Amino acid sequence: MLYRENGQFKSSYAADQQIFPIVQDRWAILGIVAFAFAAVPLLANEYLLSAILVPFLILALAALGVNLLVGYCGQITLGAGAFMAVGAYAAYNFFIRVDGMPLLAALLLGGLTAAAVGIVFGVPSLRVRGLYLAVATLAAQFLADWAFLRIKWFTNDSPSGSVSVANLHVLGWKIDSPVDRYLLCLAVLVVFALLAKNMVRSAIGRQWMAIRDMDVAAEVIGIRPMFAKLSAFAVSSFIVGVAGALWGFIHLSSWEPAAFSVDRSFQLLFMVIIGGMGSIMGSFFGAAFIVVLPIFLNQFLPWLGGLVGLAVSTATVSHAEFMIFGVLIVFFLIVEPHGLARLWSIGKEKLRLWPFPH
Repeated sequence: MLYRENGQFKSSYAADQQIFPIVQDRWAILGIVAFAFAAVPLLANEYLLSAILVPFLILALAALGVNLLVGYCGQITLGAGAFMAVGAYAAYNFFIRVDGMPLLAALLLGGLTAAAVGIVFGVPSLRVRGLYLAVATLAAQFLADWAFLRIKWFTNDSPSGSVSVANLHVLGWKIDSPVDRYLLCLAVLVVFALLAKNMVRSAIGRQWMAIRDMDVAAEVIGIRPMFAKLSAFAVSSFIVGVAGALWGFIHLSSWEPAAFSVDRSFQLLFMVIIGGMGSIMGSFFGAAFIVVLPIFLNQFLPWLGGLVGLAVSTATVSHAEFMIFGVLIVFFLIVEPHGLARLWSIGKEKLRLWPFPH
């Protein structure tokens, strides 16, 4: 009864095209954002901020970028980890080589560099698709791993490829505590999520979805596949690159190429599949699920083993994570291809129509 839109009349096209046309949705989102900015820094401890919330925010941003390419444009990628690495190392080089380079500018320049690399590896999408495109983007992952490990200029002549940053400031605000890092990541995520939501509702977003649904028909009605596909690669790589820069600068502070291995690419793809392809909300659901599930299993499985008298090792928990991820991916691909976001939408529809049959 609380989730009804009776009496909410739209008197203009602008009101009808709002991002959240239902009043309850608008207030709920505003309440969640306000709680995240005002209450979470006061209530969360250092472990929760550093080990859970900051990784969740950055991975949600990266999953958002992958979802624009995979979910909205239908172009499969296995190189998201490489674009995160490009963003991180490019931002690092801008930050240390340019005197007085602001942190935000370095992050955005890292994203722009990742966008340029994404366009290069997006060119094969003009000729191939599906598994062949996935293999082409996977080449970016191996090239990035080799380049950042072997070409010492990228790592400021570090013999191991490991780099580090310190003394981070944003407009005079020193980023040195878990609360500061959390607030910076949250602010960046909110801005990019709002931009992405508006972008997929614009003309370019409709072109992406037309290419995803049937590229031949999209070309017939006047959509240029080259522009649509390469713009999707550019925007997706830009967002993923900014997320990679945040992962290195804010979450790790010191990192090496292994931090952006192929496992990271698969992890981001799993987030999109489980959370929901073609859904901005699904990126958040997928990131939350992937971040929280290992922590839950690390606590639950040893407790369950203690009840039945079995010792559960750390290796067993790690193997259980992989098995559960695999089962869930198969489950969602077969039962609900649109992931957790679709289940959330179905639940909202039932609330809107209750007590009438759906």
